[in-house]
Amino acid sequence: MNFAAPGLDILATAVLLLDAQRTIRYINPAAENLFGISQHHAVHKPLAHLIGACPDLERAVDAALKEGASFTEHHLPVEAGELTLTLNATVTPVEYEVGAVVLEFHAAGNGMKIARDEQAMAQAQAVQMLLRQLAHEIRNPLGGIRGAAQLLEAELDGAELAEYTQVIIQEANRLQSLLDRWLAPAKRPEVRPVNVHEVLERVRGLILAEYPGLSVRREYDISLPEVQGDLEQLIQAVLNIARNAAQAIDGQGEIVIRSSAVRQVTLAMKRWRLAARLDIIDHGPGIPEDMQHKIFFPLVSGREGGSGVGLTLAQSLIQRHDGVIHLVSEPGCTCFSIYLPIQGSEARGQANEPACREH
Repeated sequence: MNFAAPGLDILATAVLLLDAQRTIRYINPAAENLFGISQHHAVHKPLAHLIGACPDLERAVDAALKEGASFTEHHLPVEAGELTLTLNATVTPVEYEVGAVVLEFHAAGNGMKIARDEQAMAQAQAVQMLLRQLAHEIRNPLGGIRGAAQLLEAELDGAELAEYTQVIIQEANRLQSLLDRWLAPAKRPEVRPVNVHEVLERVRGLILAEYPGLSVRREYDISLPEVQGDLEQLIQAVLNIARNAAQAIDGQGEIVIRSSAVRQVTLAMKRWRLAARLDIIDHGPGIPEDMQHKIFFPLVSGREGGSGVGLTLAQSLIQRHDGVIHLVSEPGCTCFSIYLPIQGSEARGQANEPACREH
């Protein structure tokens, strides 16, 4: 039987075709994205290889075959990789092949929302404008305070009170550094072809030097084409997220850095046939649900002593590359996913919401 279905490749809905032995005979690009697996590694494998045991889904398949009609299960907990996804699944028997079924999956919870990305972009732009205006306003009086403290220190040469001027100067320098970080994304990217694995390897080296008790597991798709971007800005964005992951586990244990390709995805309100996806995963306590929607806001931090600037800058830098950052977090597993478009893979027209899995 020929299970090739080219018309399904352009759908935003994740689709699988199974034969009577529950073996995957076809998987469309949206399903590849949702489950984080390529067609090459999924086809001719049992369904359990893709999503693990799911009794409710098995019962839905049995019911659809018995009744000879479509059957839908809502809010199915599906194990895919390291996370549990909540999906709606529709099972439809294939008329011309006994025992074969079509599975359609829709994200019931953490699907990529175009409207959400639009809102995030608008918020980020407004926040960056406010930060830059605020930073410029603070810089002048801060420079005056620092200069006055240096003059006072010279006048107090050797006096016991001179140590207080050092406190003023040190704190002024710290604030100046913070302002510089706020203003850093204003620099336009120096665009050139960039191998994302060069970015990831640079980040890996930096994070291991900073946290000697950490290990970094690499899961790279070395077939990924180059992206167009600014190497240093991409390193800074990924480093900020990797540092956040390391801090979540107190610099001990393992984080995972993964690269993969995603197809038929909408980034920054533009449809792309192909994009690079970079995942940074930690197994820390997770980000509280009530904080996840504002974790990219400036001065918002999930840990004591955090400045709340790193993730804001990372998001701004990635958005300057026409990309997005998505977050999925639960106790024991947090994943930041960076999506960067592959130039030259633009799709015509505006697409529906892509069925992309967020790890």
